[in-house]
Amino acid sequence: MSIRHGLLALLDRGPRYGYQLRTEFESRTGSTWPLNVGQVYTTLARLERDGLVAPAGEDDGGHAVYAITDDGRAELREWFATPVDRASPPRDELAIKLAMAVGSPDVDIRAVIQAQRMHTIKAMQDYTRLKAQALDKGPVTRDEVAWLLVLEQLIFSAEAEARWLDHCEARLARLAESLVPDHDQDPASDKRSIRR
Repeated sequence: MSIRHGLLALLDRGPRYGYQLRTEFESRTGSTWPLNVGQVYTTLARLERDGLVAPAGEDDGGHAVYAITDDGRAELREWFATPVDRASPPRDELAIKLAMAVGSPDVDIRAVIQAQRMHTIKAMQDYTRLKAQALDKGPVTRDEVAWLLVLEQLIFSAEAEARWLDHCEARLARLAESLVPDHDQDPASDKRSIRR
């Protein structure tokens, strides 16, 4: 997730101070990716170092305010215009967990899949409830529309994860009998770990 570009996008709307940026970022994303204010100020310091923001004095409350520079606007436009790179996907803890569970003879992989499926379905139900609430009152501000988009992304991701878990379970069931065990494992224990 690009905190850097998220802050630039908020600063493009006008000068802001750190806590204000944190609050607006969380409002826009429905607090899905909470930030601590130290993270905001660390990112602002890097943006200033890179010439993308500049100090803009203080507001009426005495807060140090930052403004986006022309270079910052150019970087922001480039970020919006460039697709998110999928060539180096982020590490996915669930994929890593299942990959490791397949090779672990003492792990009941079906139980791992089932526990995750239940958690994923509950999350999907929670997100769907939040979406229904958001649609009941009708999104009227840009922040509410942004939150609705984030919610829908979370719903689609949870649906995809549930389908992938179903696929994993079916794949493992089909492969249980045909897998060749690793040379350093007991063949019986290898088949048992997949069948569970």
